[in-house]
Amino acid sequence: MTTAGEKALLPAGFADGLPPFAAQEAAVVERLIACFAAQGYERVKPPLLEFEDTLLAGAGDDVARQTFRLMDPLSRRMMGLRADMTPQVARIAATRLLNAARPLRVCYGGQVLQITGSQLRPERQFGQVGVELIGAPYERADAEVVLLAAEALAAVGVERLSVDLNLPRLVGDLAAELGVGKPDIVKLRQALDRKDVSAVTSIAGGQAAPFTAMLRAAGPAPAALEAMARIKMSATLGAEVARLRRVVELIGAAAPDLTLTIDPAEHRGLEYHTGISFIVFARGVRGELGRGGRYNAGDDGEEAKSSTGFTLYMDSVLRALPKPEGARRLYLPADCPPARARDLRAEGWVTLAGLDDGAATRAEAQRLGCSHVLLEDRIVELGGI
Repeated sequence: MTTAGEKALLPAGFADGLPPFAAQEAAVVERLIACFAAQGYERVKPPLLEFEDTLLAGAGDDVARQTFRLMDPLSRRMMGLRADMTPQVARIAATRLLNAARPLRVCYGGQVLQITGSQLRPERQFGQVGVELIGAPYERADAEVVLLAAEALAAVGVERLSVDLNLPRLVGDLAAELGVGKPDIVKLRQALDRKDVSAVTSIAGGQAAPFTAMLRAAGPAPAALEAMARIKMSATLGAEVARLRRVVELIGAAAPDLTLTIDPAEHRGLEYHTGISFIVFARGVRGELGRGGRYNAGDDGEEAKSSTGFTLYMDSVLRALPKPEGARRLYLPADCPPARARDLRAEGWVTLAGLDDGAATRAEAQRLGCSHVLLEDRIVELGGI
């Protein structure tokens, strides 16, 4: 016989959403979406499953190892269960919304499923909420998505935000310009990820100076930009650094209290990003709240290079918020008139209707966890009875 405990057992990385936390997550998602909509981002709803060859095209290739696959019994084609919603939105923009005016602003919210969790995020199913700004190669677009992420998070109550700005391709492109071989570029990235100066020096040899300078440059945005300006690089890469400087200026002018840092050697988790990217943190909260930046949408033409956006991870966002308070629940005796119950709900009460005509009103209200009870048409707080 299967016990209740065995029935409640779930695979590692999965969990049931229980009251009041499930309701809190749903409410926060809708508030975030409302913030996006107020700035012109229209909601799209991608499917949970897609054919493997379309789901994993373009930016989707970077999450292929995290994607569950199954055979579609109707078409006999392989399908994938989304591990990230950004590639799906890019597909929608390039197909169903191909003729929509650019720049195209869309937003989304939903659940994703990944094969493995990480040390910082052991969950394998979690909610994503985000926006995509497509067909906008402008510096103001880079600034817009950073500011929108910060504004939306602040609107739902997240405090002490900071944004770490990155150029994920800078290390690889500079190493290629300096003649570092592809196998050594991989090793160089790994050494930079570990902040291992001696390994960087060993791998890059006589070309190590700009990479060790990147490690020293990481920190508050103004100082980091000054340090990056002293690193010798091509005019093309210098233009990317100049663009980053302009974006920092735009963000600073619009949100002077937002903490901005720069890590020019960071690229982990930003592999499919191609330009200015960012990670959002909240002080004292485990893991990042979200990531964003420019990415290759996977199609040909300029639009593939002119898309930016961000994704917020709801598990981390909820950790940054206070625990939800229980709703004010008002117990209504079984003989309460329906019209009276409707009036109370219109006043903002959550009502719980009694079903047993013979039940003791006060005792039943306490048993069901109500904060108030309707007694002789008066609302009485249970703690005061």
